[in-house]
Amino acid sequence: MKIFFSILIFYSFLFIDAFADVKFSNYRDYKITNTNFQLEEIWKGLNYPWGMTFIDEENLLITEKSGGLLRINVSTREQFNIFHDLNILASSQGGLLDVLYHDNFVYFTYSHNHGERYSSTAIARGRLIDDTIKDTEILLIAEPKINQAKHFGSRIVIRDNHLFASFGERGKGMIAQDPTTHPGSIIRINLDGSIPKDNPRFINQPTWLPEIYQIGVRNPQGMTFSPFDSNIYISNHGAKGGDFVGIVNAGGNYGWKVIGWGGENYFGTKIGDGEPFKEEYDKPLLSWVPSIAPSNIQFYNGNMFQDWKGDLLVSSLKFHMLVKLDMENSQIVNEEIILRGCKMYKKPCHGDNTVGRIRDIETDKKGRIYIITDEPESALWRISK
Repeated sequence: MKIFFSILIFYSFLFIDAFADVKFSNYRDYKITNTNFQLEEIWKGLNYPWGMTFIDEENLLITEKSGGLLRINVSTREQFNIFHDLNILASSQGGLLDVLYHDNFVYFTYSHNHGERYSSTAIARGRLIDDTIKDTEILLIAEPKINQAKHFGSRIVIRDNHLFASFGERGKGMIAQDPTTHPGSIIRINLDGSIPKDNPRFINQPTWLPEIYQIGVRNPQGMTFSPFDSNIYISNHGAKGGDFVGIVNAGGNYGWKVIGWGGENYFGTKIGDGEPFKEEYDKPLLSWVPSIAPSNIQFYNGNMFQDWKGDLLVSSLKFHMLVKLDMENSQIVNEEIILRGCKMYKKPCHGDNTVGRIRDIETDKKGRIYIITDEPESALWRISK
């Protein structure tokens, strides 16, 4: 019996050491920030907004899942409707999703309508001229077409003239392990939609679709470029627990649905054999157990909040939180809450955050932080000193 327990302890330490760089995190342990700030409502009247991007120092484009596209001047607080011709199926989690302005183009992700309730995550771009998106080009439509309106992803980031996009697995689980399909992957294309010649397909993954850069994700609704280490980071929804933040790796595989990063299925069963990680898969930097439902993330690189510079801001849908992850040498060393909502608690309270389910984050050149919430009667909010 002593020999058995010695072996058990030995292998337990091996497991802990193998995944010592993965941090399990519980939001209930987080402290509230000591930093003083102001929270103000800039504009009210948004309907389930999803993504936003600055096109200049004053004007912000905001998408609504229903297909609406708005321009809001954050100085004058005027709002203008932007017209577009994207073929969107707005249903459940689908609709007009992320938006990114870059070099006179506006890039979008959305759920492309194939008819009869079938849709695909898609990427398109166009030019903004006189409050109209013109010369629309579809850069990629995911295959296969799927008749479930969930887990689209789908954030977009540009690095070194390459566009990265996060595609959710559309609720199809093990499809994320099939690199001959798009769902459950990170996509990398050139800005015109062509394929980079150094994508994994041409280096060490000959069976992969040429657009795919990494596989094995579930529903990555956050993605950002770090100006501090030049990596691209994602936030990914687990099932019941196992939400994570991790780095995008060329040719990598985060393991869904063989593993669940510490979570379990919603009906209480194990994901795979129940192991949270396996050596053959990429490991996240942090895994939330229980889940916080992270949406978009962004590194703070402004001057208004000097103590936050270099840290990662994370929006939480489930608990109406804005979380700050303290980063050192591309590792998470501490966490704190900037905004919190009453849904964090099991009893009535007076929380600091009355804005709701935080969906997206943006920062202007002055270092002020803007947030939108996933609500039917939503608003644009600003955090500043």
